[in-house]
Amino acid sequence: MTPKRVLAASALAAAAALFVALIFVPILFGASQFMFGGSVNGGCVDTSGAGAQPAEAGDAKSIPANYLDLYKKAGQDYGIPWNVLAGIGEVETGHGTSNAQGVHSGENYAGAGGPMQFLAATFKSFAVDGNKDGKKDRYDPADAIPTAAAYLKHNGAPQRMKTAIFQYNHSWDYVNMVLSWAKRYGGGDFKVVQSNGVDCQDDALPANASALVQKIIAFALAQRGKPYVFGATGPDAWDCSSLIQAAYRAAGLGIPRTTFEQWPFGVKVPKGKEQPGDLVFFNSGPGTSADSPGHVGMVIGKGKMIVASCTLCVPAIGVKSYKRPDWVGVTRPLARPDLKKKVAELAAQQPGG
Repeated sequence: MTPKRVLAASALAAAAALFVALIFVPILFGASQFMFGGSVNGGCVDTSGAGAQPAEAGDAKSIPANYLDLYKKAGQDYGIPWNVLAGIGEVETGHGTSNAQGVHSGENYAGAGGPMQFLAATFKSFAVDGNKDGKKDRYDPADAIPTAAAYLKHNGAPQRMKTAIFQYNHSWDYVNMVLSWAKRYGGGDFKVVQSNGVDCQDDALPANASALVQKIIAFALAQRGKPYVFGATGPDAWDCSSLIQAAYRAAGLGIPRTTFEQWPFGVKVPKGKEQPGDLVFFNSGPGTSADSPGHVGMVIGKGKMIVASCTLCVPAIGVKSYKRPDWVGVTRPLARPDLKKKVAELAAQQPGG
């Protein structure tokens, strides 16, 4: 190839790459609203009914009776609307009625097999022995259907149903087809829940906490839906310790910046004695140990914490349980004498103080 042709080819390739980027990047960022974080300004989403089981619509009569029973049982067992499972079963293999390669034996061109079309490795990771016969068979609907429910649950269902279905088959057209069938099968005005990571059930501030602690927690809760970025200090993104520091700062109190500094800062509290506003620490992250935990969240009550978890966590910043295996301990910054003094000073500055 001549130098002139090389330059022309290079220019063409660069233009093509730019075109792809211009098309693909907006699509990627749009999809990420479903996949990873949700909208900061989207408000809270009521997830209380996400796992509700709808009644049957007339179209459900077209589902083979044994499959319909299996969809309903798996839906109840895993908290997944049964009609979503039925929608997947319809789109994948017509509820096992298809005679295509890979439905009853073997694999299709993509390596998927069985009525719910699992790759062998995926099925092995999530397989359920639904009929308790001592075998986990991806070609047996009694095993494949509850495995599909378990897989959806692993990927965020029922609170993030669109995300979970997308993980099942990476196509938004596929998601729409599944939900179209689910709507036909389910009675009433069926709609799936797609949480943005901000659950309305977590909005209430702890009633037994002081006004100061409520102010600290309110600031932290207001950051839900924002991204986690290691080293970020707000206001558009946070890491675990900067979120905690900023929440205390919003109430006029100063605490250290990093998790490693925050761990020895507060007064140690026995597990089980934690209160809203206390910090919970975890043996998580590089270079950490039980004596030097590297991850932190803040207790908001009822075994839950507000925490900035990780870049790809869903939600990245949200309310989660702190009762997990790597939980190291609890500290109470407000029990320090210097912070007690500062709290008293702040109280005295209030009208009527």
